[in-house]
Amino acid sequence: MLAGFGLALADDFEERHLEVFGWVERVELLDGKFSMKAKLDSGAATSSLDAAGIERFRRDGERWVRFTVTDPESENHVTLEKPLIRNVRIVRHRGDHQRRPVIELPVCIGDQRRVVEVNLIDRSNFIYPLLLGRSALEGYALIDSGSTFLFSPQCSPEDNDG
Repeated sequence: MLAGFGLALADDFEERHLEVFGWVERVELLDGKFSMKAKLDSGAATSSLDAAGIERFRRDGERWVRFTVTDPESENHVTLEKPLIRNVRIVRHRGDHQRRPVIELPVCIGDQRRVVEVNLIDRSNFIYPLLLGRSALEGYALIDSGSTFLFSPQCSPEDNDG
């Protein structure tokens, strides 16, 4: 019975072309300018990016957010301005909640460049500056919880979504 179930899953996975990634992978942001370690977390619905100096503002009547991202290895940083997609309310383990801005950001993982919704928060106390949740991985990735760094980012410039 279990063998039949496993074959059905294998057939389904082959049809969807899911790639197996480790629970930690190196990804590239900002057209390859930044390379960082990301935790792939199927227990998190959304993705989070370490950001400092987060400021909401209006530009031509539209909601935007300004923030700074730091490459944890080189310490280079860049200040970005992106349209605010929405705000999300995150309930933390302690029971309190936070309101976080959400932006879209192209992320290269393996040979896939995906535009991912990420919420911005100070993650400087965490090991991994980027957490990729289920919504970012849905439809193309499986997580091998016993492996790390199965792929290097290898997106070609023509894959760039901006």
